[in-house]
Amino acid sequence: MNDLEQYRQEIDAIDGELVQLFLRRMEVTGKVGKWKQKNGVPVLDAARERRVIAAKTALTDDPVRRADLAELYETIMAISRRQQRKLVREGTEDPGYAAYAEALANARPPVASPRVVYQGEPGCYSEEAAVGFFGEGVESRGCPWFSDVFAALERGEADYAVLPIENSSTGSIRQVYDLLAQYRYYVVGEYDVKVEHCLMALPGVGLEDIRTVYSHEQGLMQSERFLDTHRDWRRVPTLDTAGSAKQVAESGERTAAAICSRRAARLYGLNILVEGTNHNSLNHTRFVVVSPVMEMRPGRNKISALFHLPHQSGSLHEILTLFAVQGLNLLKIESRPIPGRSWEYLFFLEFSGDLLSPAMDGVLHELSQLSGEMRVLGNFQAYEGGAE
Repeated sequence: MNDLEQYRQEIDAIDGELVQLFLRRMEVTGKVGKWKQKNGVPVLDAARERRVIAAKTALTDDPVRRADLAELYETIMAISRRQQRKLVREGTEDPGYAAYAEALANARPPVASPRVVYQGEPGCYSEEAAVGFFGEGVESRGCPWFSDVFAALERGEADYAVLPIENSSTGSIRQVYDLLAQYRYYVVGEYDVKVEHCLMALPGVGLEDIRTVYSHEQGLMQSERFLDTHRDWRRVPTLDTAGSAKQVAESGERTAAAICSRRAARLYGLNILVEGTNHNSLNHTRFVVVSPVMEMRPGRNKISALFHLPHQSGSLHEILTLFAVQGLNLLKIESRPIPGRSWEYLFFLEFSGDLLSPAMDGVLHELSQLSGEMRVLGNFQAYEGGAE
């Protein structure tokens, strides 16, 4: 027997002891769960768990092993909580969980012949996403501002809104995240659009004539490298890319150009001077489909939620440990400041899963307990087609 085989035999023997100790521990924590059920005590006792971890990590002077022990006991206690939650039915008294349960109970089927709103003018990428998700011929209209889109849903003028939430080059669309936090609406789908910006102007206008370029701020940012080769051009942000094309077409300004899509050029009668002004040829924008009512569409495999964490050490780590223990793939995390509360943040999460799967109820119970505020924003199918 060589040294490696001997070491592995020692590990196997230790693992056998660990398994028996773990099973004994779970037997005792099961008794704790029954006691909590009988006495109406919540499963999660965060202060107790912090004391346990502190006591266990104090048993070694090795800082690396202290971190390992903390991770080990966080996992063990998370498993114990899951076990106890099968005995203790709790969470309906929590406002966040109760709101989610009510929304789930009142979920509607997809609306037939929907009315859809988006931000921008016809020909913008948001309209393209609306057509891509709902199909050609969808009844859709544009609104000047993102806030107008949400207001249209609130007034009952539309069944859905299609909004950009993230660009592969410039990141998250912060205004949309803030409005999702403000309105208690739901994400029921997503769609990916490849962004191919073009520089366009009136017929007969050449590059040498251009003095001013109009586009949405995202279009200008995504075309920054191209625009930097024309430092004498003035850059003017507009409400949306297609709106800049409409402005150039209607103004008749022969020293102006717009950066937007080929579709907008055709729609407003402009000539394309330069194709692919965005420096990232794999530039994509992810759009979300927002509904005032939760929907549970077939194929759903992604969950979106937001939460506010208490301002204390380790609070975010506890949330992330929950996802690790449950084997959930965390796909995105985004933070936004809370108005009027300096240095406090809302966190937006996207993770793999189905709200109707048996284990998800316990995950949401625990997420609600660990956070100061929890809202489920939706469960939908991740878009998989079209991206290159």
